[in-house]
Amino acid sequence: MQLNIRKLTLNIGLVAATMLVFNVAQAADANKKASTKTSSKVAYTEDQFLNEFSGKMKSVVLAKLGNPAKKEVSVKPAGATTFLAKAGADEKNSKRVNVEMWYYKDLVNYDPKNKYKETELTLVNDKVMNIAFFNNR
Repeated sequence: MQLNIRKLTLNIGLVAATMLVFNVAQAADANKKASTKTSSKVAYTEDQFLNEFSGKMKSVVLAKLGNPAKKEVSVKPAGATTFLAKAGADEKNSKRVNVEMWYYKDLVNYDPKNKYKETELTLVNDKVMNIAFFNNR
């Protein structure tokens, strides 16, 4: 009986030690990820941001800003084919256009103490074609 209690105590101790090591490793990994995110996030003024990213390719944006907080892809509206046919547009011979909107949070300053809540990049065929700053979303 005494031998079983010692084995049980030893097993509980090993499990506790394993959990402690796992939690410490997990906390260190979380701290590393948090420090990487904050150190790579640079604040821009409006002019700096426009000069840095206007007309740039998607790969440049990803390299400098990382993945956006949110992405949206445009879709063809219902009835667009009928409208284009009436307008005389030849859809069969036209090239497909890929339009994406990428949203970044708290990236651009509009004065020394305040940042826009959201920055929207519109990419057309993987190239930045429009940049907008928002506080009301």
